[in-house]
Amino acid sequence: MNDDVRNIVLGVIATAFSGGFGWSTRTYLWRRALRRKQAFFGLPTGSDCLFVVNRHMSGSDSSVHRKDAFALLEIAGLIKDCGANLQIVTHDGARQGFGERAEFCVGGPVSNARTAAHLTSMLPGVRFDDSRERSPERGALSIGGETYRWQEGMVEHVLLARLTAGAGTRPVFLMAGQTANSNHAAARYLARHHKSLARTYGQDSFCILLKVINSNAYGPDVTELIADVTRPARTPAAAAA
Repeated sequence: MNDDVRNIVLGVIATAFSGGFGWSTRTYLWRRALRRKQAFFGLPTGSDCLFVVNRHMSGSDSSVHRKDAFALLEIAGLIKDCGANLQIVTHDGARQGFGERAEFCVGGPVSNARTAAHLTSMLPGVRFDDSRERSPERGALSIGGETYRWQEGMVEHVLLARLTAGAGTRPVFLMAGQTANSNHAAARYLARHHKSLARTYGQDSFCILLKVINSNAYGPDVTELIADVTRPARTPAAAAA
């Protein structure tokens, strides 16, 4: 074998080794990222999860606001990535205990009875104003003595929470907003920022408050993190007062 042939053979071997090493590294990193995502969402491959939809306040009891349907689409991509199975149920049709299956619950307590139950049992420091009359307090969200008011088309607030009942249980993700648009914003925020949320909280429970700005112009796209409200949200209102 002359020098030219030997150099060609060595080059081919080096290229094959480099390519194989690169492929193995990418596969390892992809699998590690997938395991972390599955652990955060409580969605191992082949598992089942619930998506609990609320009712459209201005429609029939069985209708769903199109923005809440958009929230479903945001979450469906995450569930598909984890290799899990999705079951859609109405808020008054979900009959299961807490933590048996991963759950994504969309809508405030006025339109979603399942949300109301989760707030009562897991986030007793949270209050939503349920009045129908037009007033500055309509739809206001109160946490730990602070009140966050809804300004139609300009400022909306939404809670994004990951709730667990302890080790070995599946989490419930709660997206409880003042409007359907803010529900969609919370789902989009979760889809975009789940990696940073997982780094910050791991598999612990948390509750953060988001603000959606100028929804008339920007829809759910301009969303700011106001604060981590886990502690006041988990403290009963009477005790906080």
